[in-house]
Amino acid sequence: MKTANNRIKRRNPLSTAASQWLGAVLLAALPLAVSAQEPVDIGFIGTLSTPAGYIGEDERDAVLLAIKEEGGKLGGIPVNLIVEDDGFKPATGKQIAEKMLQAGVRIFTGINWSNVLVAAVPTIVKEDGRFYISLNAGASTFAGKGCNRNFFSVAMQNDSYSDTAALAANELGVKKIVVMAPNYQAGRDALTGFKNVYKGEILAEIYTKLDQSDFSVELARIRSLQPEGLFAFLPGGPGINFAKQLANSGLSQSIKMVMPLYSMDDRMLAATGDAGEGYYLTTQWTSQQDNEASKAFVAAFEKEYGRRPTVYAATSYDTARLIGSALKAVNGDVKGKPDAFREALRKADFESVRGNFKFNTNHYPIQDWYLVKVERNSEGKLDYKAISTIAKDHTDPYVSQCEMK
Repeated sequence: MKTANNRIKRRNPLSTAASQWLGAVLLAALPLAVSAQEPVDIGFIGTLSTPAGYIGEDERDAVLLAIKEEGGKLGGIPVNLIVEDDGFKPATGKQIAEKMLQAGVRIFTGINWSNVLVAAVPTIVKEDGRFYISLNAGASTFAGKGCNRNFFSVAMQNDSYSDTAALAANELGVKKIVVMAPNYQAGRDALTGFKNVYKGEILAEIYTKLDQSDFSVELARIRSLQPEGLFAFLPGGPGINFAKQLANSGLSQSIKMVMPLYSMDDRMLAATGDAGEGYYLTTQWTSQQDNEASKAFVAAFEKEYGRRPTVYAATSYDTARLIGSALKAVNGDVKGKPDAFREALRKADFESVRGNFKFNTNHYPIQDWYLVKVERNSEGKLDYKAISTIAKDHTDPYVSQCEMK
């Protein structure tokens, strides 16, 4: 027994005083380990399947990039991005939101389509201290009388990509035009926005199905109307099909295409071959944006994913940075400081890839919009050529109806 005790002593060369000092250090460090900050959950509800899935992919990847750049954090606060696919279905989006709410999620983003947004968001923002920060969809539903203090739209209000296109059509001298969009919230907003600003004659207002792939009937009608221009809001897969069919019909050679960039984004431009050449597009951002934040973002996105970011990715990256600025302001305590978190969102204290950006009183953006034209660049590839700033400090038409509660 004595020998065993001697062996124990030899294995512990520290003096009694040194042992006591080491124990005190370990005890002092223990509370720090126990109180290490838990990640803040962010619910990302996006369309990652169906032909529109590439849009959700770009949006998710841009948010993940922002988080990766900060080593798993936003605004210095650890975050956990919970990603779910809504499958392009409003009911599914709502069910996912309800599930995440029950799990304690307080910050939501990711919804791309306005019909999903309108179905899911009321469930989220009616809860005290729950926030939805939209990275794309900007339905008029929440811009005017239905505005909500816990809803923020970072990308745009839906009318903006169409009323700016109307400004462009006016500037380009298009006197007679056909307007076309899918029959859902964003499509209806788009045509409303265009009609409110366009000064010429609208020959026809055509609504399509949201998942339509064959546009032969619509193209025959357009041909019979003989318009000078065409405004079409057709994002994603349907827009790709329409552009190809329009080019094959020969109509794009005699009609000026004046549309939002959402109807010919980077991925669509690559997928449609030469079909988009000559299109006039309005947008709040392209990858050629001349500011340091945008240049750094484009370079980082291309390095990470091997492709150029779309406008969807740009506004999603901004959304992540905005959330980070608000998390930093409350040290991650969204539950305990919801009012402070909301006020930090309103301040929009982050460097936007769009440069000029701030929130209006209805929590929709005030930002610049640009007119670009699809032309061949120095390498012979189709790209966006900047034409002009079509609208400076542009706002939406519903803000005066908003009485924030």
